[in-house]
Amino acid sequence: MESYELIRSRRKTLALEITKDCRVMVRAPLGLSQAKIDAFVGRHTDWIHTHLEQQRQRMASAPPPPTEADIAALKAKARAILPEKVADWSRKMGVAPTGLKITTARKRYGSCSRKNSLCFSCFLMDCPEEAIDLVVVHELCHIREKNHGPRFYALLGQYLPDYKERKKLLR
Repeated sequence: MESYELIRSRRKTLALEITKDCRVMVRAPLGLSQAKIDAFVGRHTDWIHTHLEQQRQRMASAPPPPTEADIAALKAKARAILPEKVADWSRKMGVAPTGLKITTARKRYGSCSRKNSLCFSCFLMDCPEEAIDLVVVHELCHIREKNHGPRFYALLGQYLPDYKERKKLLR
């Protein structure tokens, strides 16, 4: 049986997870016996091995993480490009963000706070120009529409009718 890390919580079901660093995590209800947890893991041995191998292959083919110099260069590029893009699109859209910040966020390229301050990840600079414009316009749309409802996408489509195609460039 594969070794695993166990996390008990007030959940009702068992769950398996393979982490990005190839650890096997089992999430289990507080009162469930160790024998039942071990039996569950034993029944899923094939799944675990398949997904561990897939994750190992992903790790082997992934580019090396960016260095501090890479990140500094991306931040400098973002500081040079994004304020002008935000200003241009803000004029076209008739909105005014309250601030602009460049971060090193990995999970999202942009965000808009409740107070209409925009944040952009420096890693957005690795994307094509069309995708950068999409993220800028997307966040500016949140100044008017705070959620991702139909009115938000109607507004986004008004300024970028091809936003669905542009979104594919972000992946």
